[in-house]
Amino acid sequence: MARTPSVMIDLGTKAPNFSLLEPATGKIVSLDDFISKPVLIAFICNHCPYVIQIKDVFSRFATEYEQQGLVVIAINANDVANYPDDSPEKMIEDVNEYNYSFPYLYDETQSVAQAYQAACTPDFYLFDANHALYYRGQFDSARPGNNDPVTGKDMIEAVTSLLADQPAPKQQLASLGCGIKWKQGNEPS
Repeated sequence: MARTPSVMIDLGTKAPNFSLLEPATGKIVSLDDFISKPVLIAFICNHCPYVIQIKDVFSRFATEYEQQGLVVIAINANDVANYPDDSPEKMIEDVNEYNYSFPYLYDETQSVAQAYQAACTPDFYLFDANHALYYRGQFDSARPGNNDPVTGKDMIEAVTSLLADQPAPKQQLASLGCGIKWKQGNEPS
C-alpha cells in the first residue's frame, strides 16, 4: 500500500471534458451534462484501503451536498485486468453496498485520469460552476492506521465556501492514497 500524493495542479485549471460509461446504469455520462453547475470529480476505486476507509462518509457527504446543488462524480481508472476487484461488475456492487447517489464511472482507457493528472485513490477535484478548479486535495486527514476519524472536514469546508461564493481555502493539502493502477504504457512520465 504505497502512499502516493495527489498532483496539486493549478487552481483555475479548466476541467477536461469526458464521456464515460456508468456501469450501474449502462448510460454514458459527460461533464457537459452539468453545464453551469459546481462539480466534484473523485477518482476512487473499490479495493484501495484509503478509499474503503472513507466510502460510508463520502457517500453521506455526496447525498447531503447534492441536495445543495453540488454535482458529485466518481471515476475508477484502475487497470482491471490486473486488479479485478475494480471491475465494472464490482463497481456496481459498491454502488449498491454504499448507496452511491452519484454516477460512478469507468475510465477504461485511463485517458480521463491522465487528463486530470490523477495520481492516487482517492483524488479529488472541486470545480466551480464555470468548471474552473477551486479545490484539489484531501477529503480529510484520516488515513489507514492513523486513528484520525473520517469526517470529510477539508472537503466540507471547501464545498461550503464554494457554494457560499467565498474564496477558495488558502490551505489545500494533497490527498494521499494508493497510486492509480496504470496499464502498461499509460504510466505518467
